[in-house]
Amino acid sequence: MAENRSPHILNTSATLLGLCFVVLTSIKVSKMQDSTLIDETTALAIILFMASSIFSFLSMRKDAGMEDHLEKIADFMFLSGLIVLFLTTMMVTFNVIK
Repeated sequence: MAENRSPHILNTSATLLGLCFVVLTSIKVSKMQDSTLIDETTALAIILFMASSIFSFLSMRKDAGMEDHLEKIADFMFLSGLIVLFLTTMMVTFNVIK
């Protein structure tokens, strides 16, 4: 029997979603110049983590047949969001974005 990862995905993606909102809000409040790429990648991460949260929640509420499919979508969205956050962090760290 497959392990139910949906609660873990939901918890972690919701936490990272909140972190992305804090980052995006702090960029807007500080009125950083030339931060459009940071804005765009953070907004993309927000969309991916929100989708991951939604699909994870739905997978916990659906029947066994749809549960696996929705959980795989949540996994994919979550991993994509992590990759976007990683790339954004690396661009800022290595001064690709000034």
